[in-house]
Amino acid sequence: MINTKIWLSSPHLSGNEQKYVQEAFDTNWVAPLGPNVNNFETELAKYAGVKYVSALSSGTAALHLALMMLGVKQNDEILVSSFTFSASVNPIVYQCATPVFIDSEADTWNMSPELLEKAINDRIAKGKKPKAIIIVHLYGMPAKMYEIIQIATKYNIPVIEDAAEALGSTYDGKYCGAFGLMGVFSFNGNKIITTSGGGALLSNNKEYIEKSRFLATQARDNAPHYQHSQIGYNYRMSNVVAGIGRGQLEVINERVEQRRNNFLRYKEFFKDYPYIKVLEEPNDKFYSNHWLTTITIESNDKNIDRELIRIELEKQNIETRPLWKPMHLQPVFEKYPAYLNGVSEDLFNRGLCLPSGSNLTDEDFERIYDSLKAILK
Repeated sequence: MINTKIWLSSPHLSGNEQKYVQEAFDTNWVAPLGPNVNNFETELAKYAGVKYVSALSSGTAALHLALMMLGVKQNDEILVSSFTFSASVNPIVYQCATPVFIDSEADTWNMSPELLEKAINDRIAKGKKPKAIIIVHLYGMPAKMYEIIQIATKYNIPVIEDAAEALGSTYDGKYCGAFGLMGVFSFNGNKIITTSGGGALLSNNKEYIEKSRFLATQARDNAPHYQHSQIGYNYRMSNVVAGIGRGQLEVINERVEQRRNNFLRYKEFFKDYPYIKVLEEPNDKFYSNHWLTTITIESNDKNIDRELIRIELEKQNIETRPLWKPMHLQPVFEKYPAYLNGVSEDLFNRGLCLPSGSNLTDEDFERIYDSLKAILK
């Protein structure tokens, strides 16, 4: 008998979504834009503590538009976390700009402030002052935002927060995505809340958000006919999926609590295995949504490593995944400048993401525990 699949992070609907989706159908607002989009933007801005939100088709689209708002163009340089998913970097290349990768620090696995300042000084010395910094809050863990913002302010470089994995995470009481000049959320199917596919651009700058909405709707000029003075994109969120988002947003606090409870359960379990470390907040300023609970495996006399755990769990139909392969090691990006300290490469070699969905059951955890015990004995 094959066990049912335990997913890494599957969608978790509340039941509230249907009323907003049905409303879209009942009023025939199934085309892009409409009341659900407007209300989702308002509700999300209120939740995140920012003034304005543009609801979009993906987090990648949001990041692309953020770069456009800053006038990023060919040969501009953008400092970006190396330890991330490729969607944090692809929009830089869309603009024919150059990503400059910054390695991680060990506390949070996010961009190292020390390497960030080193890179800024080196790029300025080479005659290429960076146009922006893209900081990623990895797996929901907030970056060291005070240090990063202080450095960015010192050199007058705008910060874009890729908070795709960090909706509901806070640093010193402030939501991730609200620190930078602009922030980005993702509502992909595996995120802490989902619209099936979608994203958002956040800012306190009204002009940026209004212009992003204009560009995201094919940059159609204000005219009775279709007229276009600049290139636009089909990046706006539809009214139907925004209805899903509204229902999901109603349970965001519950979803964060469920993910954090997953983390606590894993932390308790691994107390008996001192060579396995669970990523946790460095101090009380950090509050992670623990979108994914992640572990690293240290050297041990049992020959237990990341791949052994991953493969054996896969045999039990339990999905896990290695930590992100750093961008500076990716074939498509290896030609670009990188400021390295070895942290992200070491984490990639030793780290694993565990099933972390907010819909995991007690029975799921018993299966995970039993399988891990069999592997780690």
